[in-house]
Amino acid sequence: MEVDILLYVAIGFLAQIVDGALGMAFGVICTSSLIAFGLHPAIASASVHAAEIVTTGISGGSHVYHRNVDKVLFLKIVITGVLGGIAGAYVLTGLPEATVKVFVAVYLTGMALLIISRVLGRTHRGIKPPPQMLGLGGGFLDAVGGGGWGPIVVSSLVATGDEPRRAIGSVNLAEFFVTVAISVTFLFHLDLAEYGRIVLGLMIGGAVAAPLAGYLIRIMPQKVALWLVGLVVSSQAAISIYGLFAT
Repeated sequence: MEVDILLYVAIGFLAQIVDGALGMAFGVICTSSLIAFGLHPAIASASVHAAEIVTTGISGGSHVYHRNVDKVLFLKIVITGVLGGIAGAYVLTGLPEATVKVFVAVYLTGMALLIISRVLGRTHRGIKPPPQMLGLGGGFLDAVGGGGWGPIVVSSLVATGDEPRRAIGSVNLAEFFVTVAISVTFLFHLDLAEYGRIVLGLMIGGAVAAPLAGYLIRIMPQKVALWLVGLVVSSQAAISIYGLFAT
């Protein structure tokens, strides 16, 4: 394989290790990297979602095998997640990017504070949003921003009292179906043939790392997982806020 493909393999591997263990960040890491290389946001998002069909399928299967999935929670988020993903992919090219960036930055900041509060021993079960609404919003933002399913859905569930292991496993499994829906929608509007090398590289790297996901979250102490989720969400919130003022 040529050097550029090996670079995409490395990006896919590292992104999937984080995403599989914590339920978030594959789309954010890969999409932001591709945009930094000069790709249009719509092409970057479409390429990442095409690769995610394989990585989320393997990762979701790993979580099922390791019994990390809550079936009731999975059913609550997957249907609305698919609908939100289709809508997001459909309107991506016409949606004001600045509006989405502001919303995501504010939301992630709030979620980071809630998670840190929970790590310190406080819960917020009284303000828990319906999982169906989380699925709808997470699917929509995932398509629009190339990543958002995990940060929106996992962070909200964990911040408001769900067990990290079950939340991450259920969200990872649902992500496969959301990703397929988004990718099919993109295929009707974009030609990804010339970006096959990018998709292949991300797919190979993610596929190698994906089977490790279920095992890592199964053996990881819940408080450690909670701290790591908080760290990832806080980092993404900081990056989002920086992006608002840097543009």
